[in-house]
Amino acid sequence: MYLIVHITASSREEAEKIGRALVEERLVACANLIPGVTSLYTWEGKTCESSEVMIEAKTVASCFDALTRRVKDLHSYDVPEIVAFPLERGSREYLDWVSKSTLPEGPKTN
Repeated sequence: MYLIVHITASSREEAEKIGRALVEERLVACANLIPGVTSLYTWEGKTCESSEVMIEAKTVASCFDALTRRVKDLHSYDVPEIVAFPLERGSREYLDWVSKSTLPEGPKTN
């Protein structure tokens, strides 16, 4: 199964750090950085508004748990947004590339 994973970051620099790590570690095939996101949310009982950068990452389902752990390691938020949606259809060539560009079992640890 293929996934599109949304991750918000506090800045362009943080989004680049996270996106680059996920690609280099082969947890995702691609990470698109989408600036200019305004987020409205409740945190610790208060309504908040923040400017954020959205990371839209393409991966395979077997990498999701390792991806989640890695984002939590790199992220400045206590509770980062890491949500996945099934990628139900795509061109065969693109999906083959996603498969070849990711580690189906996640990164190897020693």
